[in-house]
Amino acid sequence: MKTILYYFTIGLLISACTSTTKTATQNTDTSKEVVRIANDSLEYEIIIMDIGFETYLNTIAKPMNFYSQEYYENKNRFYVTEWNIRALNPLRYRKDIYENQIDYDFNVDYGLEVNYKLYNYFKFVEYKYKQRFF
Repeated sequence: MKTILYYFTIGLLISACTSTTKTATQNTDTSKEVVRIANDSLEYEIIIMDIGFETYLNTIAKPMNFYSQEYYENKNRFYVTEWNIRALNPLRYRKDIYENQIDYDFNVDYGLEVNYKLYNYFKFVEYKYKQRFF
């Protein structure tokens, strides 16, 4: 199983899978929201578990087709690079947010939905944790 992002306690996981569908569920064991988006044709999925993320997507985030996939990919390149820099510097940045590096291959086409969710997770981190990537 290929993993392109690692699990964070604040909750982001993208991993390869064989056959999945788009779902949104509530994880009652941890009292955190779980948003799961799958891309069957590419066999990648994104699972985000963070209180408030689903609400953020439904109320604050722009609709998925507001920007192009190319826009999301370009932004994600920057965000992933900056995230990894912060993950490598736990004494300088909040280690409770940036626990692990993200292994995002810039040469892989993850599709619009996966890139949209990843982009909005970074925007959510900026919003919720008052982090600025720019």
